[in-house]
Formats: sequence, C-alpha cells, structure tokens
Amino acid sequence: MNPATTNNPYSQHSQNWGVHGKSPLIKAYGNSESDSDVSSDVHEFVAAGRRDPEVYERSLQPWRAALRLFIVRMVERESHIIAAMQNRLRTPWLDAYFVYTSSLGTHTFFLTTLPIFFYFGRADIGQALLWAPALGVYATSVIKDLVCSPRPFAPPVTRLALGSLHLEYGFPSTHTANSVSIALFLYSYVHRLYFSESSISLTSYYGYLAAIIVYAFSIVFGRIYAAMHSFTDCAFGIIIGATVWVFQHLYLDRIGEAVANGGWIVPVAATAICLLMVNQHPQPVDDCPCFEDAIAFISVLLGEVLGRWAFFQYGVTPEFFKTPQPGSAYSNLTDIATWWLFSVIKVVVGILLIFTWRIFAKATLHFALPRIFRFLANIFTLPNRRFYTPATDYEEVPIERGLHPIPSVIDLPSQLQVGVDDENVSASTGRGNATPSDMKRRRNGSKVGFGHQDVKTHEEKHNGSVRQASETASDGANASETEVKHYDAEVLTKVIVYAGIGILGAHATPVMFEILGWGL
Repeated sequence: MNPATTNNPYSQHSQNWGVHGKSPLIKAYGNSESDSDVSSDVHEFVAAGRRDPEVYERSLQPWRAALRLFIVRMVERESHIIAAMQNRLRTPWLDAYFVYTSSLGTHTFFLTTLPIFFYFGRADIGQALLWAPALGVYATSVIKDLVCSPRPFAPPVTRLALGSLHLEYGFPSTHTANSVSIALFLYSYVHRLYFSESSISLTSYYGYLAAIIVYAFSIVFGRIYAAMHSFTDCAFGIIIGATVWVFQHLYLDRIGEAVANGGWIVPVAATAICLLMVNQHPQPVDDCPCFEDAIAFISVLLGEVLGRWAFFQYGVTPEFFKTPQPGSAYSNLTDIATWWLFSVIKVVVGILLIFTWRIFAKATLHFALPRIFRFLANIFTLPNRRFYTPATDYEEVPIERGLHPIPSVIDLPSQLQVGVDDENVSASTGRGNATPSDMKRRRNGSKVGFGHQDVKTHEEKHNGSVRQASETASDGANASETEVKHYDAEVLTKVIVYAGIGILGAHATPVMFEILGWGL
C-alpha cells in the first residue's frame, strides 16, 4: 500500500480539495496535474509542496518521502491550531505589525544593511552579521528543498505575506533561523560590553536586551501569526539558528585569522567550497526559489572572504584606516551636521556602487556565459539543474533579465506590497468579526488593505509573473516548455555578481572612503 496515500494528511480537507486532491489555492492560480491539464499558452501555478502526494512519493528518495510525509502531517494538524489562534488574535494593527516586522528577517534587509557596518568601521560586526544569515539561509534552503514541505494550509489559515515568500517551501523557517542567530550574537556582544568591558550602563544593557527580545519574538511569533510557518517550522528554525550562533562563537575568529594569514590556499579552498555547495544543493520537486537565495548569500560570503584575504596581502589591515569621518568630534552643530551629511553620502554612494556593479556585471555575464557554455558543451557534458534550461537550448538571456536595475535578492522595492494569501478567496478573512473596512477583498484580482492602505493580493501580483509550475505530475521531474523561466547561465552569474558585491561592499568601498578622506 502506498504510504503517501494511507492516512493522507490532505484527506481531512477533502471537502475543499475535491476528487483529485486539488487545493483551492491551486484552483485560484491554476493547477497542473498532468501535461494534458496545462494549456500551452496558459501560465499555471501550484503552491510549493502542494502537488498531489503521489508526485512527491515517486520523485523523492524513500527517506525524503517518509520525512516529508511526517512533516506534512504535523503541518496539517498545526494549521487548525494556527487558524484558531488567528480567529482569536488577529486585528488590523497586529496584521500590519507582524507582516512589516517580518522584513527585518528577509534577505533584502540583511544584504542592503550589512554593508553599512563596513562603511562605518565596524567590520567585526558586519562579518558576524553576514556569516549568520548566510549559513542560516543556506542550511534552511537545503532542508527545504530536501523535504519539500508546504506552508500551513490555507484554508483553514489565512497567510499574510510580504513579497513572494509564499513561493517557497515551509520547513524549516529561514526567518526564525536568522533572527535567532542574530539575536544570540547581539546578546553575546551586549553581554561583553557590559560585563567584560564595562562600556555601557546597566540601563543600556537592559534596554538593548529588551530590544533584542522584541526583535526575536516579533520575527518568530510573527511567522506563526501570519501563518507563513507552522510551530514545527519555527522550532526547527530555532535549532538551526542556535547551531549557527554556536559555530560562529567557536570558529569565526579562527576562520578570520586563517583568512588573514593564509596563502593561496585560502582563495582556492573558499572558491571550491562555494562552488561545491552550489553544485550539491538538493533538487526540489517544485520550482522553489530557495536555491537562488542560498547561492546569493553564500556567494556574498565568498566575496567577503576573498576580499579580506586579497586586501590583507596588500597591507590593507585595520591599521590602514586612520582617517576619522568629517565631523567625528561631534562637539557642535556644525560637526553634527557634517557627520550626518557624510554618513548619508557614504551610504548612498556605497549602495549605488553595488547596484552599478550588479547591472553591468550581470549584463556582461549573461552575454558571455551562454557562449562559453555552448563551447564547453562540445568538449564535455556540463552539469545542469532541474528547471534551468541549458545554453545549448537558447541563444540569449533576455535583456530585461540582465539589466533589471534592482537585484533579485537585495532589491529595494519601489512600492512595498503585502498580500493576504487565502487559498479560498471567498472564505472568511480569519477573524470572526472582520468587516469590509478592516480587510477589503474582491474575488477576482482583489485588493486587500491594512487600514486605508490598499495592497495587491498574490493572485493579482503574480498572475503571469510568478514561477510557472513546470514539472508534470506524471513523474515530478519534467519541465514544461511553454516558457523558459531559468537559464543555466544565471547560476554562475549569481555566484560572480554576488561575490563581487561581497568584495565591493565589505572591502573595496571602505578603502575608497579612506583614500577620499571620508573616513570610517
């Protein structure tokens, strides 16, 4: 008997799933049970982890399928608990608070704010805060693509999401892992400032401690409140986050010494490890973006390590940075205004340099790499990842993919959009006392709002632009050919571009500030 269909956790939703086990979310975005169900000119979307259970049973190794089935059963049970919690707790204010504070745990937040620590002479903090999310994102991405577990079922829950995070698998929670590792690092840092260095007061110590607790609680509990993750997702995320912090605490200083004092083995080993981690990232059943986020973070970390090693070889040590930032005396209004003026200039210039590098490097690589890959394909078989079209099957990467002005992971959205992801758009909002003024919803391409601010639903935002569910249910492995969604050149492009961002943001730009007399 097939274990994927015995005691099927989806069966309790049979009244919602229909005779073929199709979720209302799949109906809303379109479903792809087989090639015959998909029109060649219609883009369909299946939520990550929500295909028919038999697809995962056939596509995954037995141990992965068994683990997935166990996790899915946990998610199914916890979905009802989360739904009941939402019925009791949800208010418009809490909706907005937990959704917007979730941005503090996103890749966008980390990769657009971390360079600032390097710009102002706190490379030690910047390096620690880079290693934490990089390791956390990679670890959780690997597990997500191994297990292929869905997010809490909607209905009964109502998911509140920022951006397109609903496209990823649920187990484990990346937000939780990152927030826990960051919180533990910040606590250890504040603890040292007070108990070892006596450089802050007791009041400041407790103030920092309270802020750290609020930060971690807002992220972790917010993932459950927003129904983006189950209790199991967050519990395992906490374990990963704590493990990352322990690794940092024990080994980060040793790694720093090895990078600074090592020979050519450092860049060779670091590059080889990064490429191996990219190559060995598990293949998911669904077209999940976890892989792209993982390689972006690991590549930024590679760039920081390579830059640190290279600059140390040329004498750019901490002693190199001697120039104080103009206005650092902070003794009068002129000093204060000067300091803030140069602070703004440094941040703006630094971010513009990153964006400029990203635009031109990506365009150049998208032009050159397909040609290089096609040449190499005549000599030996190149590795290829599922859902990524090999260079032998296309001529050019579309120009809009090469010159999009905002990075895919470190993007700064021109308009922050929040979606209410309810798989049954005509169902309750999740609050027994919901009113049209609290949460506006229309069935087709509706808008929803927190208070007076309308924002697009996922159905409207991602219609025609989200990743197409390109794998057929017949074997869970064949990509649909209706439209190319990923190009093999994009993988190495991300590695090079984001490694360059690591070098530029962590090392090259601070050196430029020192030479220009802007100081750190």
